[in-house]
Amino acid sequence: MAYAILLAPPAERQLKAFAASIQKRIVKRLKSLHHDPRPQGVKKLAGEDALYPIREGSYRILYTIQDKQLVVLVVKIGDRKEVYRWAAP
Repeated sequence: MAYAILLAPPAERQLKAFAASIQKRIVKRLKSLHHDPRPQGVKKLAGEDALYPIREGSYRILYTIQDKQLVVLVVKIGDRKEVYRWAAP
């Protein structure tokens, strides 16, 4: 089954703030979630019930999966040094 990929407004702003080459890499990675929202090696974030992280170089994409609606909702995109700060308990 194919999942729809949606970006929350903050994630959309964060994506647009990157250089075009980085945007292309991140969008390509997001498209890979279309058929497999739980790629091999991806685990839920500790302390968060529904957030999954994936890597694209030194950037991280945090997202939730809504299986009943077949939706992947991207909530945050950023550098690995900064992206987890709000997500930590």
